[in-house]
Amino acid sequence: MSDTRVIKVNGEEIEVPSNLTLLQACEAAGEEIPRFCYHERLSVAGNCRMCLIEVKGGPPKPVASCAQNVRDLRPGPDGAPPELFTNTPMVKKAREGVMEFLLINHPLDCPICDQGGECDLQDQAMAYGRDGSRYEENKRAVEEKHMGPLIKTIMTRCIQCTRCVRFATEIAGVDDLGLVNRGENAEITTYLEKAVESELTGNLIDVCPVGALTSKPYAFNARPWELRKTETIDAMDAVGSNIRVDARGREVLRILPVLHEDVNEEWIADKSRFVWDGLRRQRLDRPYVRRDGRLEPASWDEALGAAAEKLKAAPAERIAGLVGDLVPTEAVKALKDLLDGVGTPHMDCRQDGALKGVAAGADRRSYLFNTTIAGLEEADAILLVGTNPRKEAAMVNARLRKTWLGDLGVRIGLIGERADLSYDYDYLGAGPDALAALARGEGAFFDVLKGARRPAIILGMGALARADGEAALAAAAALAGQVGAVRDGWNGFNVLHTAAARVGALDLGFLPGEGGRDFDAILDGCSAREIDVVYNLGADEFDTRRLNGAFVIYQGHHGDAGARHADVILPGAAYTEQNAIYVNTEGRPQLASRAIFPPGEAREDWAILRALSDRVGKTLAYDDLFALRQAMIEAAPALGRIDQTGEADAAPFALSALGTEGPLDAAPFVSPVADYYLTNPVARASKTMAECSAAAGGAQAMAAE
Repeated sequence: MSDTRVIKVNGEEIEVPSNLTLLQACEAAGEEIPRFCYHERLSVAGNCRMCLIEVKGGPPKPVASCAQNVRDLRPGPDGAPPELFTNTPMVKKAREGVMEFLLINHPLDCPICDQGGECDLQDQAMAYGRDGSRYEENKRAVEEKHMGPLIKTIMTRCIQCTRCVRFATEIAGVDDLGLVNRGENAEITTYLEKAVESELTGNLIDVCPVGALTSKPYAFNARPWELRKTETIDAMDAVGSNIRVDARGREVLRILPVLHEDVNEEWIADKSRFVWDGLRRQRLDRPYVRRDGRLEPASWDEALGAAAEKLKAAPAERIAGLVGDLVPTEAVKALKDLLDGVGTPHMDCRQDGALKGVAAGADRRSYLFNTTIAGLEEADAILLVGTNPRKEAAMVNARLRKTWLGDLGVRIGLIGERADLSYDYDYLGAGPDALAALARGEGAFFDVLKGARRPAIILGMGALARADGEAALAAAAALAGQVGAVRDGWNGFNVLHTAAARVGALDLGFLPGEGGRDFDAILDGCSAREIDVVYNLGADEFDTRRLNGAFVIYQGHHGDAGARHADVILPGAAYTEQNAIYVNTEGRPQLASRAIFPPGEAREDWAILRALSDRVGKTLAYDDLFALRQAMIEAAPALGRIDQTGEADAAPFALSALGTEGPLDAAPFVSPVADYYLTNPVARASKTMAECSAAAGGAQAMAAE
């Protein structure tokens, strides 16, 4: 831990760590320091000079507080504490001068600028600037830059704070942005007029303190004071990023990140941020029933009646239930209780076929990201198996890059597809052979893992969602045991999920019961006419034509693959339209809040299932969300520990129980995410995501590579 020093800020004594900057020390004392180039998560540039303060006994001029540390201060006479001043005439005059320089070339675009009302330059010009300008020359103009379908650029507004350059280089790990030329000709550019190739480009909008970089899809849609703001949870991947949904009326107009140090820090991935236009396109807003081979609009009474009639008529052993990737935990619980009431053991949530060995009641650490996302920063050796975290969990990849850039000198190894992950890694092989060799203690990277104090193994769906997935899991668990990845105070065995609903469904045991069929077997049963009725709760990421032999009840929010092969459609709510709990890949339950109401006649998922259970004669034992959550937490106590990870007990974690030893296929591991931008029904309905996919070359080009 760093040593501390006593300093005075505006006459008040305060003790602060000596490694703080003067800016941080002043803010610890409660004084606000204006800044443009300084950002807590980026390196210090010291080029806007807005953070000037006066240091007593220092040079006879203001000091840039972001670029000097407390440890560099000299004590006063007789060892008196160093003194800092943030409100003297010298400081006031210096800040007014800096602001005047910054505004020399800045256009007066405030009335038509999308940053208006949320602009740092606007706020600080009001607070610290002069009431007029002495500059009478012509302002310069800068040519606009092309940065892809997400970022709108008006570079004449740029004040060269270089935040965007530092974010792209340090956090995102791409070298697409830079500052060229000097003096009046200086400008930020993408060099070759190309899109910034990263899944984190939307954060450039957040770090820009002026209106030079704004959101292209959101441009001219609304002003911030018109929007109703709701903090909730993202469901585009299994990270559980904290987001704020800004809506006007019944339309989502913008999604922004919310600070959560343990999950997404203050960033979010582009799909999470820009998918909002897909929330209102291709929506299921009324029930449908298939008549004479065609889906026709129906009333809720007709649709629920048709579904209930089939469920009551079919024998229990010929009914099955499926759960998709975006489903809230409450709906999973309601469907499980309905199927249990009907008496069928055929149910599964693993539409990709991963983790087939997991049974209801299993130790949840066998399918969690046990190190936790923030805990990755403590790892000193990391092995990635069958995963491309940049596409599957962009915020986990950002944390891996942060770890790689840290002080521990972490080594990262990869088994699977070669990819640009934004950090260096040791490529160990393409498939199970390399994993088996490591499990036998062979290779230099085994010694790296063995010699690490805190090794971590991250197992992706590319290794688990295949026929030999259980054998791959067993091999990874054996390796983890040999290198000491699980020990007192450290659990380095991690499963990286890609589906927001998966961990919650596994916690609730939405898995085949005794004698029950798993996902593949249910589909085979439909083809063989051995399953008569399938309740499909939002599952779209499989070949839905395999359901054609059965009567399919589809409950979901978009007219995607699942709805096309349904006989009854019950319109549900999307993740922004219902109060729910989502459990992320770490096993962290988080509360999602309703930002808008579902469109048309669509209803919340659990309420639809509650109404249907009444029709079937198997009425669920709860009438409101609170009672449902009580039943859910009783079935899976971990779901009640909101925003917490880890198990309540500290019982040893048995690696030997994971997976089933068997032959490993020679086929290489392949990431399940072929196209980052088109992974679920909401994303596929989004025009913005389609443009991003085309700009990135689309799924076909990536597969060809």
